[in-house]
Parts: sequence; C-alpha cells; structure tokens
Amino acid sequence: MSGTTRLGIWLLTVPLVFVAMELWAALLHGRIWHGLLWRVHRSHHRLRRLGERLEANDALSLLHAPIAIALILYGCQGREGVARELAFGVGLGMTLFGIAYLVVHDGLVHGRLPVQGLLRFRYFIRVREAHQMHHRGRDVPPFGLFFGPLEIRQRPRAASESTLPAQRTDAEGPSPRRTSTNTSGRFRAVSRTNR
Repeated sequence: MSGTTRLGIWLLTVPLVFVAMELWAALLHGRIWHGLLWRVHRSHHRLRRLGERLEANDALSLLHAPIAIALILYGCQGREGVARELAFGVGLGMTLFGIAYLVVHDGLVHGRLPVQGLLRFRYFIRVREAHQMHHRGRDVPPFGLFFGPLEIRQRPRAASESTLPAQRTDAEGPSPRRTSTNTSGRFRAVSRTNR
C-alpha cells in the first residue's frame, strides 16, 4: 500500500471519527452520565471547593482512552492492509477528539487549563455559553460540547428559556448557591447575599 493511500485513508477517517465521537459523547452524556452514572457525573455539576482540582467525573473521561490506544497500536504494528490503516485513523480521531474536549471543556469552559486565548474566536465563546447553559440543571441540554451552539440555535428560544431553572441543581435538589462566570470563564460561587 502506498503512502498516499495510507494518508488518504487517515484523512478520511480522522475527521469522520471526530464528528462521530462528538455525537457519541452527547448521547452518552445525556443518556448515561445524566442517568445511570449520575452519582459519578454529579461531581461535575456541583461547585468545586477552592483548590479542588479533581472530581469523580474525571474518571469517565478515561473510558475511551484504552480503545484509542489499542487501535493506534494495531495501526502501527498490525498486518499491512486497509484494516490496519482504518484502525490507526479511528484511534487517531478518537485521540484528537479527547484532546480537543479536554482543552475546550476542562480548559476553556471550566478554567482548569490556561487556554482563555481561545475566547478570541466567537465559536468558542458560543461553546462556552452553551455548556454553561447545560449546567443550569440536571437535564438541561445541550449534552454535546462542540455542537452545543448549533443545538441551542435549533431549539425554539421561548421554550428553551422557560425550561431553564434559575440555579444549578443536582439529584438532592437546588444548590444553596448559584454560579456565575467571571471574565476568564471560570465558575465561581456567588452567595445569595452577594447577588
């Protein structure tokens, strides 16, 4: 197989897998994380204590890494052929999605990485706003990250605003504090008396 054919397979596979991973992540997030695994995921929807870096939800981000690693390894060491190149492309697409998700979600949206420079781009501002809208309640869409602004744009405006609670909630009910976002995009606690 020629180098051009390999490259062509990768160039087709990687972006398709990236998009598929966004759709898969939105499905998992909405159906499983906010359903069966809410006990773990809820750690992501509550306010973090000052200095707290990790949350139980971080474990969920590791679920797809072994699959991507196995696919890339097979793509490097498997028997030559289309299957090997597809495996490499799928593993690479999954890995790139994971990195992008980490940078945008954990870094930009939640301020856990110093990537605020991305806010120079209007798209990333809309992604951050859409995800902050999701954090207004347990079952508030959008559940996807990169397609979040598109999902919000497609919903009727009046219906989406009327269904959003005024404060973040978890399975036990409303939080005693609400959240707001400072200029750097980091969530901060605001007590009811400081509104």
